Amino acid sequence: MRRALPPALLAAGVPALVWAAGIVPGFAGHMIRHMGLVAVIAPLAVLSLPVLARLPVPPLAAALAEFAVVWVWHLPALHLAARISPGWFWAEQAAFLGAGLLVWATALRPGQDLAGAGAMLLTSMHMTLLGALLILAGRPLYAAICYGADPLADQRMGGMLMLAIGTPVYLAAGLWLVARRLGAEGETA
Repeated sequence: MRRALPPALLAAGVPALVWAAGIVPGFAGHMIRHMGLVAVIAPLAVLSLPVLARLPVPPLAAALAEFAVVWVWHLPALHLAARISPGWFWAEQAAFLGAGLLVWATALRPGQDLAGAGAMLLTSMHMTLLGALLILAGRPLYAAICYGADPLADQRMGGMLMLAIGTPVYLAAGLWLVARRLGAEGETA
């Protein structure tokens, strides 16, 4: 049986995330907050509260739901709504956190190593694709909310943050789940 992380670890991460995201404006600040919710706070919450792993959702379904949440909230019109309306902003943050909790809880559930690895690897791939699209776009997709003299540079920084945080976190988790499964099979052989 897994031991839970102390809830204080999770509680310490939340103020740090809010502080860090608040000092970076524009799309890059959004991406720090987004990655913090789905790739830091969500897995810490699942490890701190193992009861979350009891959600009766298959890992692949959770990954597909998370995929939909991330891509829908990055549609320019909906993304803009979340930047200019407090209600839409909090709906976006709740959706990101909920989707993150769902994918991590189902992927880390005992006995689901390979399905969980698949969910983590799918999530890593779609985060990579979205990050690359944000970097390689020839025009700002979020010009209305990107700050500074160059909105495209702000958008590209956000894409780089997604690649630098989201891709390796989910990839490492997926590979760790595969290694855990292979280790368990080696013990029974």
